[in-house]
Amino acid sequence: MLTNATTQEDFTYDLADDGAGLPARVAIFGAEEGLRRQIAADLGGAGFRTIDGGSLRALLEGPIALLGDVVVVDCAVTGSRGIDAMMLAGLARLDMRVARSGAKLIVATNLEGLDDVFAVLDQSNPQILVSPSRAERVIAVGRVMGEAGAARLREMGEEDRVALLRLSQQVEAIAHSLDRLGHAPAAPGPSVLGEFKRDYAAAEPSAFGSFGAAPAVAAAPPLPEPGVVRQIIANRQARARFFDPELFGDPAWDMLLDLTAAHGEGARVSVTSLCIAAGVPATTALRWLTQMVESGIFERVPDPADKRRAFIALSDKALAAMSGYFASLRTPLLQAA
Repeated sequence: MLTNATTQEDFTYDLADDGAGLPARVAIFGAEEGLRRQIAADLGGAGFRTIDGGSLRALLEGPIALLGDVVVVDCAVTGSRGIDAMMLAGLARLDMRVARSGAKLIVATNLEGLDDVFAVLDQSNPQILVSPSRAERVIAVGRVMGEAGAARLREMGEEDRVALLRLSQQVEAIAHSLDRLGHAPAAPGPSVLGEFKRDYAAAEPSAFGSFGAAPAVAAAPPLPEPGVVRQIIANRQARARFFDPELFGDPAWDMLLDLTAAHGEGARVSVTSLCIAAGVPATTALRWLTQMVESGIFERVPDPADKRRAFIALSDKALAAMSGYFASLRTPLLQAA
């Protein structure tokens, strides 16, 4: 049942579950009442209970009452000026509150608002959706509830998280197919993150377990010239002219190549730019990006000139690993894919 938060004085309640101990109540915030009602109807059809948190101004005015174990916020940019600074402050405030409470946060935006949203949401490990379909919103709520249930049983290991990413990618592909009434895409290939982990561990067994520590290692061979890396990226993209692009979905590797080239060019890479470079739907790319940051392969770099922005760069360990990878190739670099 959809209720209005402004008509209630006390939002405390006994935690409802679905019989498996999973949270079953979702608070929805968004500027458009019609969209909030649509989201509530979709979630209700999937068996979730929802509460209308009201407009986005509710995140700014008065105390934030967490109305559910999952909070869904829609803040797509409609103009050319990005997200209002006061609204970003409200999102940052909600982010901190959610992180302290242990709730789950899902924020939907579009490419125009992605950099701003990513920069301010750095506490609660939120799910960020980019221009999601109705099906993707429901899937996101189910995913975070499933993760919450798994966390009660045990901490997820590295392989578990990669497996969950792959499963999420497959489910999202199915959702896209349903939306366009097309054919289901091919199943994704082996885990690039797992291969990166195994290959690097083979060179230095303790490195991945403490990936961000940067112990002393032998000097890495130099990276190839940025133009060479850019040519490799162009070669990979050229495949889409002759084959279905979904045959080659490999977002982690494409992002690694893009950041390698940017490092050599001395360029800073925004979250939006990196998601585009991944060559997969932005929501999928963002999930991989987040995992790579958590694994210590990517680093989140705040913009000292604008606190509303954050850039992504390769960690020192990732740079060393990419240097080792290129040095190990036995074929000409321009033929490498």
